[in-house]
Amino acid sequence: MSQKNETPALIVALLLTALLLGGGGWLLFNRFFQSGVPGVASSDGQSGNSSEVTPDRFSDGTQLLDPSNASPEKQAGIAAIGAGNFEQAVQDLTTSLQVNRNDPEALIYLNNAQIGQQKSYTIAVAVPMATSLSTAQEILRGVAQSQAEVNRAGGINGVPLKVKIASDDSSPALAPAVARSLIEDGSVLGVVGHFSSGASLAAGEVYQQGGLVMISPTSTAVQLSNLGDFVFRTVPSDRFSATTLSRYMLTNLQRRNAAIFFDSSSQYSLSLKEEFTTAVANDGGQVVADFDLNNPGFSASNAIEQARRQGAEVLVLLSSSSVLNLALQVVTVNQRKLPLLAGDDLYDPKTLEVGGAAAEGMVVAVPWILLADPNSAFAQQSRQFWGGDVNWRTAMAYDAAQVLITGLKQNPTRQGIQQTLTAPNFSLLGATGTVRFLSSGDRSQPMQLVTVKPGTRSGYEFDFVPVTPSL
Repeated sequence: MSQKNETPALIVALLLTALLLGGGGWLLFNRFFQSGVPGVASSDGQSGNSSEVTPDRFSDGTQLLDPSNASPEKQAGIAAIGAGNFEQAVQDLTTSLQVNRNDPEALIYLNNAQIGQQKSYTIAVAVPMATSLSTAQEILRGVAQSQAEVNRAGGINGVPLKVKIASDDSSPALAPAVARSLIEDGSVLGVVGHFSSGASLAAGEVYQQGGLVMISPTSTAVQLSNLGDFVFRTVPSDRFSATTLSRYMLTNLQRRNAAIFFDSSSQYSLSLKEEFTTAVANDGGQVVADFDLNNPGFSASNAIEQARRQGAEVLVLLSSSSVLNLALQVVTVNQRKLPLLAGDDLYDPKTLEVGGAAAEGMVVAVPWILLADPNSAFAQQSRQFWGGDVNWRTAMAYDAAQVLITGLKQNPTRQGIQQTLTAPNFSLLGATGTVRFLSSGDRSQPMQLVTVKPGTRSGYEFDFVPVTPSL
């Protein structure tokens, strides 16, 4: 009899336990999944606020962001900055750079340590330190060199320049939160970045709302035009690249039919694909096929065969850095049977290393190449800083920092910089030529063409060299 009386109570207890566990599970689910990853947009489309971005994404010298360059001297210098011992930090970071002069993070931290607690102006540079380190280093070299030069010359009207590095993973989901953190940091007066078009488009809207100037040295998507009067870029838009490649195809190669290889997940790639398709049609040619490198079933050999069947006379690689390996599969499988044209993402040492002889003759549109003017002041100075030649990303980042420095000289406030850059007479002579902005925030400058030829400069038996008129 007692067992019968206890059974209902036991059932009730089990039900209550299940409800409590279920409620706890639901709360945990909401907390960890619906609230979103820190700094990433949640399911309702709203990004988390800037406090969700962890402090380890930002550094002006107090922490290491580049694990590939972590010498004991560099780590000691970073620790000294954190302890406020700037004299020791200068010694340690100087020693680190003597061992590895090609480390832009160390140079930025050394420049900052030399300033110490003095009055200074601060700009930030947003780069994908954790996801695309080589690209991040290329951009940082331009900013570090610009900072070092202005500080060695006495600063900005006597005030030295500090640089803060922000690591954004080149993520459109994370970039807005990084931008909000920089806006909330009142010391930051301007931003160089972001790297990818997707990240720049996402962050640009936040900078516009927050009244902080952003200058991208590398984002080329046409959608960035007219995003706002606080958004600029020192690199020409995809429209210039597309027009240059189209005219080369029809005029120099005397070919009319193109097959495009693109990345559907990349704003840059989609923008360049659309612009090239339009430019080719305007010039009297056509795109007869296109292939998504981001398709899980993509096959380079099948795609090339299909392109040939559809009458393609030229293969045009408009890929992004995330699918570079697949684009290089196209290069390798093609074996120079059809001419190759490419956007600036193929301007990468990996193209020379992996593509090798199969890439010989490929023509790539780039904003700038050092070999076009190897004796320029910037080319010579960059070799002294880094011990070798730099590419267009470094040069464009250098110019972006120079633009902010010029703005700071005129009026060292966020609003003052914006007013300087939007003035009709604004211009400066940078590493890549005269920098001036259209009302859209774009830079008006023609693209340059380079081709792959046998050579010894890169160390991979092939080099990118300027296209000569005879080609």
